[in-house]
Order: sequence, then C-alpha cells, then structure tokens
Amino acid sequence: MLEGEVIAMRTGSEPATARSPLRLRLWLSLWGTFWALFGLLAFSLTGRPGWTVACAVLLALTLLDLWVVTYRMRQGARYQPGRDVPPYEPDQDGRPRWRGPDPGDGTRPP
Repeated sequence: MLEGEVIAMRTGSEPATARSPLRLRLWLSLWGTFWALFGLLAFSLTGRPGWTVACAVLLALTLLDLWVVTYRMRQGARYQPGRDVPPYEPDQDGRPRWRGPDPGDGTRPP
C-alpha cells in the first residue's frame, strides 16, 4: 500500500445514501436541447448547411439523452437489476474478482 493511500471501506449503507445524478442530467439535457434547437434554426436561416447538420446531430443526441434520463427516472429510486445480473463485489487488491461462469474456452476475462 502506498503512503497516504486511502482505502474506501464499504459501510453497507451506500444504496440508502447514494445521490442520483439524473436530475442534473435532465437539466443539462434540456439546456443542450434548447441551444441545439436554437443553433439549428439560426444556421438554417443563415444558409450554413454544415453547421445546420452539426446542430441537428447534437439535437438528436440531446433528445436521446433526455429520453434515457426520463426513462430511468420513471423506473424509480428502488430499481434493482434482475437475477441475471451478478451482485457487485468490491475491489480486492486493486483488481476486481471475476464471479461469472467460466466461458469454457480456457480464457477468463481480466
């Protein structure tokens, strides 16, 4: 262990004390959607097709992110993955342990 290195200990209360960044992402997506739409309209009216396409692509990305954020917010704060997702195991010795089944070809993921 390096001098001054801090080891994060799990207390077991992480799910209860975790803060979701979804509300911040929602506001940033709305802000980006507004400016991408503004740029799309401004550049299309001034006859700049390259910038218009760039703003259209940015608008599509911000709308996609907005949809993903609202979808995840509607899942609720207590959403848990299904039984097919293995539980999280903390980092040990700087390297996560592999808990999944052996792929059968003699190799194991890092």
